[in-house]
Amino acid sequence: MVQTDDITLITQMVDGSDKRAFDQIVRRYQSRVRKFFLAQTLGDSQLSDDLAQDTFVKAYTHITSFRGTSQFATWLMRIAYNTYYDYCRSMHPTADIDTVSVHRGGSSTTDTMIRRDIYEALARLTEMQRTCITMQLMDGRPIDEIAEITALPLGTVKSHLKRGKDLMVEFLKRNGY
Repeated sequence: MVQTDDITLITQMVDGSDKRAFDQIVRRYQSRVRKFFLAQTLGDSQLSDDLAQDTFVKAYTHITSFRGTSQFATWLMRIAYNTYYDYCRSMHPTADIDTVSVHRGGSSTTDTMIRRDIYEALARLTEMQRTCITMQLMDGRPIDEIAEITALPLGTVKSHLKRGKDLMVEFLKRNGY
């Protein structure tokens, strides 16, 4: 069971018995965290890598605050979510997170048309809609876990998912899907 393995690794980290325990945690979760950031930044891989690194640094420095009341993955994704939220606020201190635009990375020659269309559809969503959609459809997280990570009421998460899906479907239909 991953949760037990995570707790064992965290314990080894905290008590100093295994200096490489955190490396194992990073390897286990880095692709999930990076995938979350890629969707939020609309494919900007350099920014996604930077945000993922910040997330793991924060997790490492605050590992003793993990209490085990939720899964470690949920705790880590909450840090990732907060890291992205802080980044958005720092880029636009007077703008609401729902109005922040993120620059797209990568070149059009390496992206497939489908990937570009999906990022374009995601770009039309508010930050909260994109966050909820990403966590549910790309990460496979249940709605209650999304609510825990984002600290939003369950009904609000459901509303963001519904509106976000409707907007994406409308955009993709207009573009021949």
